[in-house]
Amino acid sequence: MKIAINTRFLLSSKMEGFGWYTFEIVKRLIEKHPEDEFVLFFDRPYDPKFIFGDNVTPVVLNPPARHPILFVYWFEFAVYKALKKYKADVFLSPDGYLSLRSKVPQIAVIHDINFEHYPKDIPFIARIYLRFFFPLFAKKATQIITVSNYSKQDICSSYSINEDKVTVAWNGASEEFRPLTEDLKKFIREKYTKGKPYFLFVGALHPRKNVGRLLDAYSRYRITVDPTHELVIVGEALWKNSGFNIELSNEVKNTVHFTGHLPLGELANLMGAASVFVYVPYFEGFGIPLVEAMKCGTPILSGKLTSLPEVVNEAAIYCDPFNVQDIFEKMDDISSNETLKNDLSIKGLERSKLFSWDESAEIVWTEILKIKSS
Repeated sequence: MKIAINTRFLLSSKMEGFGWYTFEIVKRLIEKHPEDEFVLFFDRPYDPKFIFGDNVTPVVLNPPARHPILFVYWFEFAVYKALKKYKADVFLSPDGYLSLRSKVPQIAVIHDINFEHYPKDIPFIARIYLRFFFPLFAKKATQIITVSNYSKQDICSSYSINEDKVTVAWNGASEEFRPLTEDLKKFIREKYTKGKPYFLFVGALHPRKNVGRLLDAYSRYRITVDPTHELVIVGEALWKNSGFNIELSNEVKNTVHFTGHLPLGELANLMGAASVFVYVPYFEGFGIPLVEAMKCGTPILSGKLTSLPEVVNEAAIYCDPFNVQDIFEKMDDISSNETLKNDLSIKGLERSKLFSWDESAEIVWTEILKIKSS
């Protein structure tokens, strides 16, 4: 069987959500199925480390697809021609984008459709592209894979898709995330906050990640409750508008640390040493950082909307992400209660066992086999 895969988010310089998903799934498919041939479509020169086996044919399709106009060209011309040239039996797209012109069976991994609910969070041209093409991709796909039951219901209801066409495969998290020794926790805190305990947020600085309200809540917490806790924010702006314009006092501003993108190992250490992981997006298709926090045994304060309760269940306390006062009060509740933190840590470690990239890859492979047998 010849399986073509969109791997344009496998970037050696830095890996974000789509990239890590592609890496974890595609690596497993290639390594576990040496009898099949995989054709990987990159949109720029690739790092050899992403060629996961001798059964891989890497192909660079120009131009680099990082703008809606180039998306159309890349998928409707470059990918369309490549699927023909390499005689692919199936096309797997981990970011959900498909070639509408191609007659090759296609599997779209649609993580969420946040742009349908909060279109103003996205730049105008990208918004127009996503809202026009994704309903077409959903209908074009032979099969759809998504990452939560919430996203499945959202896709099916928004696009009038039969539920039998959509399969749920929860995300996993890297084995780099694990509980830390007290000595290592102390070292990490010294490095980032001069030894002080810290709240941690991890995610792209996108409006729906709700960093503005988190900063507002933290400011209230720092001024009125505890002047020792600091806040570390890991992530980079997805768009030019990072989604928050809050003015912080100098006293508070000096206790908020923006790290930008971090290597995986450093991120795992920062997660493991955090006092509390605070994750309050108002829309999320899954939320991999929640699993990473649970694997570290880090207590979690989570937003209560969309997919987040499905992922973290009883291993967190919840807040209303639209209510700054509620976020602030829950930060106070969790940070001041060692018994609660220990309980959440134990529950998180146990629940994290439910999330596995191996299982996710097996579900993806099962969907590929459905096409092979049809």
